[in-house]
Amino acid sequence: MNLTIVLEGLQDDLQGLAELGDERSAQIARRLGDALGSNLRLKLLDLLSQVAVELSSKLPSGHVEVRLAGQEPELVFVEATGESAGAGEELSARISLRLPESLKTAVEKAAAREGVSTNAWLVRAIARAAESRPAHVGGKRLSGYAQS
Repeated sequence: MNLTIVLEGLQDDLQGLAELGDERSAQIARRLGDALGSNLRLKLLDLLSQVAVELSSKLPSGHVEVRLAGQEPELVFVEATGESAGAGEELSARISLRLPESLKTAVEKAAAREGVSTNAWLVRAIARAAESRPAHVGGKRLSGYAQS
């Protein structure tokens, strides 16, 4: 999916509207378009994340993830295999977990959106996180800042 085309279209529309006014209006519109570009991209990514959650809640198995390839998002269906955190295992291990109230509320809301219990949501989230980590990183780390 190409967000760049959408964002450039919005900036062009804003510029076209601003040209109805004087040169100062056009200049302000150009600056606003440039400034809003990254914020609009983040808002669109948020929207796609909400779409993925809603689609996932409608699926009988598996889930939809938003993945970034460079700056462009991609919706990916992930099969349910291995997702149910040891489907044949008995859920008998217990962990006492202390969370900030705001995080607890966010987890409860996320579970409600997906139509599952808080415990089931946490088990699934932990299983996904554990499966997505490489077994051995090899000490290669990258740090720093990026600019687009």
